[in-house]
Amino acid sequence: MSPDQRREQITSHVNETGKVDIEQLSHTFNVSPMTIRRDLDFLEQKGKLIRTHGGAVSPRSLTQETPYLNKETKNVKEKRAIARTAASFIPDGSSILLDSGTTTLELARCLLQKNDITVITNDIKIAAELMNSSIKVVVTGGDLQNNVGALFGPQTQEFLRTIHVDFFFLGAHAIDLQAGVTAPTLEKSLVKKLMLETAEESWLIADSSKLNQKAFSKVCNLSTLNGLIMDSGINDEDFRLIEQHVQTHIVESGD
Repeated sequence: MSPDQRREQITSHVNETGKVDIEQLSHTFNVSPMTIRRDLDFLEQKGKLIRTHGGAVSPRSLTQETPYLNKETKNVKEKRAIARTAASFIPDGSSILLDSGTTTLELARCLLQKNDITVITNDIKIAAELMNSSIKVVVTGGDLQNNVGALFGPQTQEFLRTIHVDFFFLGAHAIDLQAGVTAPTLEKSLVKKLMLETAEESWLIADSSKLNQKAFSKVCNLSTLNGLIMDSGINDEDFRLIEQHVQTHIVESGD
């Protein structure tokens, strides 16, 4: 079998199954793992797949980054209900780390009713929202992700390694029972992982449209979180399965 034929079959397989494994492909085609790695690198350059640790996945199987303007008007009632519930768990005098995102932005707005609150965030829209309030606001610094408003990169990472907070509220790009919480890029998942390490309690706040979705890079398993707050768009079976991994609070968008 020629390299072109092998690569064509690899492409067909990843499109059918959503992912491939280097060791399995090596056995299937009776070639070395290094040969398969070169095949996957070649196919990634052609846009046929995305390389992962130990294999590759189909680009179509992953949820991509959404510009802020495309998501700020989606599921607004659900996000506000989630945010109100999250805010009710936060006592006055708390230090809070807010991940970037539109649901965490709604939570920031709810914090205006709190006293003696410190908010740390890597989201410039959250910082701007709180600019004229009495809340102490700390911005992580870092490289700005255009069209999204999130800060990331080495400066963000270094800052997060130096702090400790009472609560971290994680925004999710994609949630899956097996894959856990995932992010569109390695850089964003690294920032979120460091955020998890800073907090006494970590809560995932996400509307139900994020469920049963996968993105490129793993952030954490659901079992590592203290809790999940989600709207009632989740079905009973998914709720039952998620509850086996993490304490889950379901809110009605009319609450």
